[in-house]
Amino acid sequence: MVPLYRSMMSKPKFVVWPQVVLFGDSITQFSFQVNGWGAEIANKLARKCDVVNRGLSGYNSRWAKMILPRLIDCQNSAADSNKIAAVTVFFGANDSSLEDINPQQHVPLQEYSENMKEITSLLTSAGVSADRVIFITPPPLHEPAWEKECILKGSPLNRHNSVAGQYAQACVQAAGQCGADVLDLWTLMQKDGQDYSVYLSDGLHLSDKGNQFLAQHLWGLLESRVAALPFILPYWGDIDTKSPESSLLCDQ
Repeated sequence: MVPLYRSMMSKPKFVVWPQVVLFGDSITQFSFQVNGWGAEIANKLARKCDVVNRGLSGYNSRWAKMILPRLIDCQNSAADSNKIAAVTVFFGANDSSLEDINPQQHVPLQEYSENMKEITSLLTSAGVSADRVIFITPPPLHEPAWEKECILKGSPLNRHNSVAGQYAQACVQAAGQCGADVLDLWTLMQKDGQDYSVYLSDGLHLSDKGNQFLAQHLWGLLESRVAALPFILPYWGDIDTKSPESSLLCDQ
């Protein structure tokens, strides 16, 4: 016997959640940890959007450019474009490693800039327009704390804050050239000479306060891009209890 709701209506449409994709290195990969910035964004977008973590610890922009077509179909502009509301692109902390000490992760400044622009082009080819892309610059580096981490691993200090600043500036410039938005963490965290070390857990990665700082400022850029997204599936109090299928199986 065919269930009553099947006889009353056509097969309901599959529910597709829009996505915000977080693409970056370890600072993105760790963003879903307790008090992480990605988790905070995901909480704000519950029932409206999936926040997808595509953070790859240790990666630089050179490797990111290569791997992006395996994460988003850059050959089929119709595949993901309608469901991707925004993409954050957060590289530079590894690219800015000192070449003579950490050549494995280092990417020259000019190449880094070109890679960031090419990542935007790849996203555009997948139907994700530049106005849905948000670059995030590397945060400042607290050299005394990071040097301790390096020494524990048998290495001298392999990054400098001034060099991270050069990559942050290149990121801002690349975003402007691409028509993408940008969150300049390096500048914001040091604004007015504040003690930016409180935003970092080990001199490089974010502390709880740093995660909160990033989530707050990123939300300011994301909110306009997701404001029009509807609440997915009815609020429980709006479901017709006498005929729930009329509420739950109708197309939104």
